[in-house]
Amino acid sequence: MVGFTIAITAERRRDEQAVLLERRGARVVRVPVITHVPLLDDEALHAATEECIEDPPDLVVVTTGIGFRGWLEAAEGWDLGGALRVSLAGATLIARGAKPCGAIRAAGLSEGWSASSESMGEILDRLLAEGVAGRRIAVQLHGGVQEDFVEALRAAGADVVEVSVYRYRLPDDPAPLRRLVDQVLAGRFDAVTFTSAPAVNALLEVAGADAPELLRSFDGRVLAACVGPVTAAPLLKAGVPALVPDRSRLGALVRSVTDELPRRALRLRVDDCVLEIRGHAVVVDGDVRLLAPASMTALGVLAARPGAVVSRAALAAALPSGAGRTGWSGADGGDGHAVDVAVARLRAALGSARFIETVVKRGYRLRVDET
Repeated sequence: MVGFTIAITAERRRDEQAVLLERRGARVVRVPVITHVPLLDDEALHAATEECIEDPPDLVVVTTGIGFRGWLEAAEGWDLGGALRVSLAGATLIARGAKPCGAIRAAGLSEGWSASSESMGEILDRLLAEGVAGRRIAVQLHGGVQEDFVEALRAAGADVVEVSVYRYRLPDDPAPLRRLVDQVLAGRFDAVTFTSAPAVNALLEVAGADAPELLRSFDGRVLAACVGPVTAAPLLKAGVPALVPDRSRLGALVRSVTDELPRRALRLRVDDCVLEIRGHAVVVDGDVRLLAPASMTALGVLAARPGAVVSRAALAAALPSGAGRTGWSGADGGDGHAVDVAVARLRAALGSARFIETVVKRGYRLRVDET
């Protein structure tokens, strides 16, 4: 993973995720895009808890282990823990996978059945097949509103109580989020990881008018990696592909990113060597060479047209700001000094001048081998 830069948007377990990626050689930037509202301060959760106690549900859908435990802990803080447990004990508890099962059993309760696929779709299909008309169903939400799930149950005649255990808001200082958006748009990240749907929505909210361009970035050069299908739903709904591991686990997410990014690297044979171009590095016959932003940009422009002459003006236009431009000085209208410096540093980093050929009065080209 050396040479790849990854942005982590999670607040919870972000350090654990970062360590897993950094151990594999990735450069990691942590930018939590949402923050949790303390449960004891959440009036909506308090009201839903009292509603479940006063009019106990027939079914309870438990979607996350941490959410179910948090709900019980919050109820204890309001002196409603015992009453809530009595209400839940009289209901059929439906678990979305192994972790919710574990939380249910740790609370001294038992699940009626569990979705082996860990998907809300499997739960919905089973409930609708069994029939829910006239039944009262409490749904412990995870990662925001599950509008399609809840509305499908209501359309089938169920009385649904939405139990929003997590509630999120944007951080007090939105500046780091705006910088994250700008850096994604500039192609400074190879991947962005998400562990909740609200994080995806929050980033799009911060992007504002740039949201369509941000989505196009995720549809092209930047990998959007989501811990599970629920997290990926806002992107998929917008027609944007997302990397989703087979299992909705943090370790599986990291493994999927670790497998996918190297597959996306551009590989070329240049003067009898194999060049693998990554986010901020190039691998020359297995030897990793870290590059400065300007040199990496120049290599990317040349590699996009392997073997073709790229004008100095085109290279200058692509260079990042602050790359040492001093004005338009090239005979072809390009900034000759900045381009020459970037190419010289690129040649030095690659370990040889033979990879980049100078074409007099025209520009430069990457000397790819004939295939």
